[in-house]
Amino acid sequence: MTLRKRCLPSGWYPPDEAQVRAFLDRIPHKKHPRSALAAMAPHAGWFYSGKIAAAAVSALTPDADTIAVIGGHLPAGMPPLFAEEDGVATPLGNIEIDREFRELFRNDLASSVFSQKTAGDRYRDNTIEVLLPMAAYFFPHARLLPFRLPGESASFEAGKSLARIGRSLGRKPAVIGSTDLTHYGAPYGFSPQGKGKQALEWVKNMNDRAFIQAVIDGAPEQILERSDKDGSACSVGAVLGALGFAQASGADRGELLVYGTSADEGRGDQEIPESFVGYAAIAWRKP
Repeated sequence: MTLRKRCLPSGWYPPDEAQVRAFLDRIPHKKHPRSALAAMAPHAGWFYSGKIAAAAVSALTPDADTIAVIGGHLPAGMPPLFAEEDGVATPLGNIEIDREFRELFRNDLASSVFSQKTAGDRYRDNTIEVLLPMAAYFFPHARLLPFRLPGESASFEAGKSLARIGRSLGRKPAVIGSTDLTHYGAPYGFSPQGKGKQALEWVKNMNDRAFIQAVIDGAPEQILERSDKDGSACSVGAVLGALGFAQASGADRGELLVYGTSADEGRGDQEIPESFVGYAAIAWRKP
């Protein structure tokens, strides 16, 4: 079996099984029912967004047999990227990739959704990797389908294709769309509201809120527009893919589970940092 091994250093997520389980065991997973078909989750280091990501992953239906983790960081015009190995390594053990599902889905995308061929994902990227230990923790018997989608409307159609191929194979997939929200501050080249409390409140109550509302409303054109004009999502293709899958599977409006920013963690009485990132967990369920 060929394995896709860990690329990120231990600061992104714990390096061993005991620490992964200790982190996830402390989170109250029963707060939200486990009935979602798809979810949007952040992909920063666990210190900052791990609790929010876990809220998203733990909301997925427990009878899922294939967990599709959609990553991003791909601009429009890039081909979808697929992990080509047989499995992935996590601190909780190896997860087998659903190779039959992958090949049928790849072929369908190349023939009916995207004008260009798909490609192998040979790059170091956090958008999928940080979520894999959570997939292993909540779905120890499921297989995995990791791939990345570009930020364009075709990714919404790719989500529909994912649902269609899953039905044809008799699978019960659940989908995670991976994105962070507004990256604010000088290091990101984006600080239209200056610094401090005013900037943080603007990100929370305006910039991120507008994107979250578009996702909840299930409006792919608005999701793309908010991401492009407002800079409020770094991996919008992943969100579009998850939304397309959810709608094709009969899910209703999205539900905001948790929202926060990196400025909320570990600050105590310290000043608001100059730069910070927004995170949200959103779930899609059948009505």
